[in-house]
Amino acid sequence: MKFLNNYNFKNKKVLLRVDFNVPLDKETGEVTDDKRIKAALPTINYILDQGGALILLSHFGRPKEGKEDKYSLSQILPCLEKCIGKEVFFSPDCIGDSAKQMSDSLLPGQVLLLENVRFYKEETQGDLHFAQELASLGDCFVNDAFGAAHRAHASTTQIASFFPDDKMMGFLMQGEIDNANKIMQSTAHPFTAIVGGAKVSDKILIVENLLLKADNIIIGGGMAYTFFKAMGGEIGNSLCETDRLETCLSILSQAKERGVSIYLPIDSIIADQFSATANIQNSPSDAIPQNWMALDIGVKACIDFETVLLNSKTILWNGPMGVFEMEAFENGTKSVAYAVAKATKAGAFSLIGGGDSAAAIMKFGLEDEVSYVSTGGGALLEYFEGKQLPGLLALEN
Repeated sequence: MKFLNNYNFKNKKVLLRVDFNVPLDKETGEVTDDKRIKAALPTINYILDQGGALILLSHFGRPKEGKEDKYSLSQILPCLEKCIGKEVFFSPDCIGDSAKQMSDSLLPGQVLLLENVRFYKEETQGDLHFAQELASLGDCFVNDAFGAAHRAHASTTQIASFFPDDKMMGFLMQGEIDNANKIMQSTAHPFTAIVGGAKVSDKILIVENLLLKADNIIIGGGMAYTFFKAMGGEIGNSLCETDRLETCLSILSQAKERGVSIYLPIDSIIADQFSATANIQNSPSDAIPQNWMALDIGVKACIDFETVLLNSKTILWNGPMGVFEMEAFENGTKSVAYAVAKATKAGAFSLIGGGDSAAAIMKFGLEDEVSYVSTGGGALLEYFEGKQLPGLLALEN
């Protein structure tokens, strides 16, 4: 595979697949979180500095009926221009005459943003003809959209086949893979994985794969209560996947066989309704009263989890400990975030696995106190599940 720093971009028109699927303010239409744009800047700036002309491809939202104004990438132009520090041209289509004319007239050092590739159903279908139309706009292809690398879409996967000798990953994609491999291939022990979120079914594959790698697995969030139910505990109205009870028992059995320590929250913050203003109390996690539900890990669990994390050399965090979006139920996630930061300061390598975990680390202002914050929730999850990412595979073949 070729890499950016050993490719000559001078006078080349570079098709750069980015992930600019950023959140917008519903009233003003302004970008509310520009971290995905900023994450692509090292690749963007490098190509421009090397004398290339940039043609940016991205998806935005999930349009269902072709072109929809609310999913137009034109909305991010002001933020993009501010981040790059120069004018960005915009094509109202990603293929066709307008896109072709604007691409052809682009000069070295200039930047063109194409309209949302998902305005064409052929994008998500992985249509080869659509990929060929996109490919015709440039001389080479760089994929820096790690967050979409698990999708076998036209602009992330099929397009690469039209550049057999002129395709490569960007700095962001390379950084994501390098840091993920520090977890999975060159692991310093003890290795602790923190797995949270609502459902066991969402995380079963990553947990099973981690049983082969980790020394400790901390389980929090709604998924923990399916484990307690499986072990005969009373969990009130807490989240529970009754069809996954045997799965939980199997995980606990496999962990015991492999000498992997599973840590579940010994206590929980419970509420009498799913509300920021609910009545709350601390309860043993396996003895939650009827009509009450667990919405965060408890005081003792925070202490237990911190002790494990401070004795770890490698930490992977994927999924919150509770409903951290509500202040009443943020303490567990906040406690884990600070423990991960403290362990990192003491020399541990910590990777925050995108999605809600990244949102949490940002909320508590700790993004600079951990080793790496991933931009790709689903893609990173599939990578840790041992799956091959189509977007990455397309660059290797």
